[in-house]
Amino acid sequence: MTKAIVIRTHGGPEVMQIENVAVGEPGPGELLVHQTAIGVNFHDCYVRSGLYRTLVLPGIPGIEGAGIVEAVGPGVTGFAPGDRIGYVTASYGGYAEARLLPAALAVRLPDGMPEDTAAAVFVKGLTAAFLVLRTHQILPGQTILVHAAAGGVGQLLCQWASHLGATVIGTVGSPEKAALAGKCGCAHTILYRQENFLSRTKEITGGRGVDVAYDSVGRDTFAGSLAALALRGHLINFGQSSGPVDPFPVSSLSARSNSLTRPILFHYIATRAELEALVGELFAALSSGILQVGEPRRFPLAEAADAHRALEARATSSSVLLTP
Repeated sequence: MTKAIVIRTHGGPEVMQIENVAVGEPGPGELLVHQTAIGVNFHDCYVRSGLYRTLVLPGIPGIEGAGIVEAVGPGVTGFAPGDRIGYVTASYGGYAEARLLPAALAVRLPDGMPEDTAAAVFVKGLTAAFLVLRTHQILPGQTILVHAAAGGVGQLLCQWASHLGATVIGTVGSPEKAALAGKCGCAHTILYRQENFLSRTKEITGGRGVDVAYDSVGRDTFAGSLAALALRGHLINFGQSSGPVDPFPVSSLSARSNSLTRPILFHYIATRAELEALVGELFAALSSGILQVGEPRRFPLAEAADAHRALEARATSSSVLLTP
């Protein structure tokens, strides 16, 4: 048995309750992992609230974590008890002290990389990686707009894009977050509560607009993000913290020959080769100092509801972890 957070009905943070659940022995191709750090993401909040209906209830949320391999199942090669691993999974089960995990999803952590860092950066770092290297390959001289530039993904995205030679415009909610975004590579910051981000973006770019807009906010910013694009500009909507985007006519993209993508991380790591390639690029960016990861905010596993409240209230500018 192990302790885990179980959701039995959709709703607010209070629907997450800690329970004793059975784990069992690893089957063919599986690892038994004792988790030491569990990442908390907006995706988890969407799953808990019912905005995403991708977790069968009752179920254990959580899509990333790090820990120590305790046992390996039949047929597993490349892993042994004592190995330190990180993972991201579309099959949930992360909010637990221990779990069974397909070995195909596990990645051995480099020496010197703390498990806290791995759990704090796996989803956010891989998301930033595919956004700047795959969905739209950032080139020197491009100008980009990043919403929630001081958020978990936003900080990494801005650092990486700036390193690749882009001029980064970031929207933030406070002067404190503007300062943080500036440290992460934003050449310009827009306080969206005080300024119209579309007007300011047009002003900054001399009326041209941006080559790429990275929008994780959704409903509240989508129309403005689309209007902020330059000719042949690319809007990448990769989240919906303000709610889902309303339907719109595809023909509206033709006004400036714009393009729209709604990418999902798991489609960029669908094969083991794709996972290893993207993880390798992420680890290289971390080890070289291209990406700097702040100290995460930690909550005990039993206080997962408080972790969700802090995340949804935007009360933290760092990654949020659960500690089993």
